[in-house]
Amino acid sequence: MTPASEPRWLTEAEQDAWYAWRRMFPLVNAEIARDLGQDSGLSEADYDVLSVLGSTDGHRMRISALAELMQWSRSRLSHQLTRMEQRGVVRREDVATDGRGAEVVLTVAGVAAITDAAPLHVESVRRHLIDILTPQQLQALAEVGEVLRHHLGTPRKGRH
Repeated sequence: MTPASEPRWLTEAEQDAWYAWRRMFPLVNAEIARDLGQDSGLSEADYDVLSVLGSTDGHRMRISALAELMQWSRSRLSHQLTRMEQRGVVRREDVATDGRGAEVVLTVAGVAAITDAAPLHVESVRRHLIDILTPQQLQALAEVGEVLRHHLGTPRKGRH
């Protein structure tokens, strides 16, 4: 924006959409996170890591690939994995084939934790989001999410 140009203020409809997003997202997320903690004792971060690993062959993944998939910094993931290792739900292992990389692996306790938590978590997601919306609203939400994910996941000039 140049000093002489006017800002592109939001229209009333655009402002309504922006405010709805700002109010909706933290409310839904907070309810689901609260249920997750009460039902299983897991944090959102715990559940995210466990659910990704639980859906992979061998319940393992390279740490670098997991960080990229989750869109977390390696530092954030490393701290999360340390906390989870202390509780015995994951362990880190060197990659046998190259010696440079490391993998994170679900333990028996980790498999049990995600197996127990998943049905309760999906019920919470249904209660606080899915079952409230019509099929058309769910389709629109999915489409909006994909447009935003694609836009924000695509490197743009000047973005680091």
